[in-house]
Amino acid sequence: MSEEQPAVLTERRDGVMVITINRPEVRNAVNAAVAEGIAGALDELDGDDDLAVGILTGAGGFFCAGMDLGAFVKGESPWFGDRGFAGIAQRGARKPLIAAIEGFAVAGGFEVALGCDLIVAAEGAKMGIPEVKRSLVAAGGALLHLPKRMPYHVVMELALTGDPLPAERFHEFGVVNRITGKGEALDAALELAVRIAKNGPLAVAASKQIVQQQYDWTSSDQWDAQGAIGGSVFASEDAKEGATAFKEKREPVWQGR
Repeated sequence: MSEEQPAVLTERRDGVMVITINRPEVRNAVNAAVAEGIAGALDELDGDDDLAVGILTGAGGFFCAGMDLGAFVKGESPWFGDRGFAGIAQRGARKPLIAAIEGFAVAGGFEVALGCDLIVAAEGAKMGIPEVKRSLVAAGGALLHLPKRMPYHVVMELALTGDPLPAERFHEFGVVNRITGKGEALDAALELAVRIAKNGPLAVAASKQIVQQQYDWTSSDQWDAQGAIGGSVFASEDAKEGATAFKEKREPVWQGR
């Protein structure tokens, strides 16, 4: 890879932004440039009305090996602003984001994938959190996210042994949405992104927000909290357009208002 090439590449494909970690010579390990690049791409995704969905993937036939340990030892930080590790772990995108995994997503690389809303993985791809093998802690979100998404004892085995599991196993637990043939993860992610992009943008954004935030709501306030987010969607011009298009048997034309 030429030194002039950025650590993170972006490409637009009909309303979908493809974000590629572009450091294959170090297995797409996360350094400061990757964290800044992903954060900037997410800012662009959320700030552009012409973009509906993002896809995060890696160059070279694999997703990401996690934190760049060489850069870490030299004092370089893989955290960026309030977005945290890799520019995504603590604050991801407002719009839907899909991880497309080939080869492996381990350590912080798996945590980057967990910062996405959906995960598509090629058959045989390895995923796990091996930090304990280096006397480190999976502090990029895995220990916080996985107990909410997988059985307790399985998460404990991942966390304490550091051994990976194949993507097929994560698919059984519902962490991975789709298993594809090798080399086909990005294409499958693009197909999924197109299906999402056809829907009303206000409704998509509100639905994502409700699913993400409901863990913090009590049973007594959850309906009010949901109404505060979703109420304006029902009163929107897009909601009227959706109902009208359905009655007229045509595709809706969204305005985002």
